[in-house]
Amino acid sequence: MINLSTQEAVTEDFYSRDGYLIRSNDKRWKLNKDTNIPVFTLQEVMSSDTFSSLCKVLAFYAKTHAPSHVRNLFERCKHYLESTTGQPLFSVESLISYRSTLDKHTEWYLATLRGFIRRWSELGYSGVPDDTIRLLNKWTIKGNEKGFAVQSMCPNSGPLTDIEMEAIIDAVITAFGEKRLTLVDTSYALILAMTGRRPTQITALKLMDLIQQSGKYFIRFPRAKQRSQSWRQSFNQFAIVEDLWEVLQQQAEAVRQQFRLALDADIPSNLIPELPLFPALETANSVSDLKEQLIGDRLHAPSDLVRSAMLRVEKAIKVISERTGGPVRLNPTRFRYTLGTNLAREGKGEYVIAEALDHSDTQSAGVYVRNIPEIVDRIDKAVALQLAPIAQAFQGVLVISESDAKRGDDRSSRVSNGTANLGTCGSYGFCNALAPVACYTCNHFQPWLDGPHEAVLERLISERDSVLEQTSDSKIAAVNDRLILAVGDVVNRCNAMKNEVIDG
Repeated sequence: MINLSTQEAVTEDFYSRDGYLIRSNDKRWKLNKDTNIPVFTLQEVMSSDTFSSLCKVLAFYAKTHAPSHVRNLFERCKHYLESTTGQPLFSVESLISYRSTLDKHTEWYLATLRGFIRRWSELGYSGVPDDTIRLLNKWTIKGNEKGFAVQSMCPNSGPLTDIEMEAIIDAVITAFGEKRLTLVDTSYALILAMTGRRPTQITALKLMDLIQQSGKYFIRFPRAKQRSQSWRQSFNQFAIVEDLWEVLQQQAEAVRQQFRLALDADIPSNLIPELPLFPALETANSVSDLKEQLIGDRLHAPSDLVRSAMLRVEKAIKVISERTGGPVRLNPTRFRYTLGTNLAREGKGEYVIAEALDHSDTQSAGVYVRNIPEIVDRIDKAVALQLAPIAQAFQGVLVISESDAKRGDDRSSRVSNGTANLGTCGSYGFCNALAPVACYTCNHFQPWLDGPHEAVLERLISERDSVLEQTSDSKIAAVNDRLILAVGDVVNRCNAMKNEVIDG
C-alpha cells in the first residue's frame, strides 16, 4: 500500500486548469469548486510505479482540460480496475476481459479509457505494454450514444414541448410572486429556461456579466468545456428579455446586500462588479481578503446547486405534461435539449445550433438536425377537448354566475372577448395582459358557466389553422396551443357542470 503522506512524490506540485494548487501528497485533488477527485482510492490496486505514472497522466489532463473531463477519465479508470481485479493491469488479457463486460450502452467506457491509455503511452510513462497499444489501435469502439432523449422526444428526459415550456415559465413567475419560490431558485429556473446554458456557466456569472446596451439586455456567459482555457477566459453574449433582466437585477441587489452583511462592511465599489451572481457566502473571509478571493471560483456557488434548485422548482410549480398527464420532470439538460430542438425546427443548421449551445464543434449539434422531432401540425376541436384535462392549463375557478365570483359586484372586473362577457377577474392588482387571451391560463380568472367559451375555442383553432396555412410554420401557429387547451378545459368543465344540474 502506498502511503501518500510519506512516499516519494507521485507527481510534482501543480495548478489545475482553474487555478487550484494540487500538492504531491494530496489524497484528493480539488480541481475547482465542483470537482474533487479521490486519487487515493486507486493506490491499493497497483504498484507504486504504476500509480505514480497514472497520477502523472491525470496531472497532464488536469493542467489543460476541464475538471469534468478529468473526473470522467478517473472514473473510467476506476471502473476498469474494479472490473478486472486480479488480472495484470492494462494487459491485453485484462482489456479483452473488460470489453466483454460492456454492452452497447456502456462500450463508450472503453473508448474513453483507450484515449487515456494512448496518452499515457505517448507521454512515455511506464505501466502500459506495447502490445496493449497495438490491440487498442486495432479495435473499433463505439463512442458515447448521443441524442437518444432528443430523437425520441422522451417525455421525462428529452426536450420540452412549447406547451410545457410556457407552463413552466408562467408557473415559476406565479410561484415567485406568491413567495413559494425563492429569488435564487427563480433566477436559476428562468436562466435555464430562457438561455439553455450549462449549470457551470450559470454559477460562473459575476454581476458585471449583466449588460444593458441601447435599450437591450444581455448576459455575458463564460464559455465551458473549452480545451486549454482556464475559468472565465472566453465569453459568449446572449440576448435576454426584460422580464429575466428584472429578476436578475433583484438577484444582483440581493448579492450586494448579502456580502455586506456577511462581511459586516461596505464592499468597495471597484469590487462590486466582480461579485458572483450566485455566491457561496460561507467561503467569504473578510473585505481585506475579498479582492484575492474574487480572482478564482471559490466564492461562486457549486454547480450542483442548480440541479438541486430545479428539484425544488419542480415540486413547487407542479406543472402537468399534456403528454403524460403527470408532473413535468425538470433538470438543466432538458432546457438545453429544448433550445437545440427549437432551433432545428426553425430550420437552423448545425453551426448555428452549436454556437447557440456553446459547443466547440458540431458533433452534438448534428443530433438535432438529423432527426427533427415531429410537431402536431393541427389541433382540431376534438383533440383540444381530449388533451385539455391532461394538460391542466386552466388555472382559475369556474363559477356559476357573475354574482358567485370574487369581485363579482365590480363591473370593471368583467372579462370580455369584445362581443360578450366571459367571466370575472379576481385580482385587485394592475394587469396589462391582453384579455381574454391571457386570462384562461391565469389563476385569477373566473369563467362564467354560461359564457361563450366554446366560441372562443373555435375562433382560436380557426386562427391557428389560418396561420399555419399562410406561413407553413408550425412553431408560429402553435403559439396559442396552451391557451387552446386551457379554453378546452373550461368548455369541458362547463359541460360537466351543466350535465350535473340536468341529472340532479
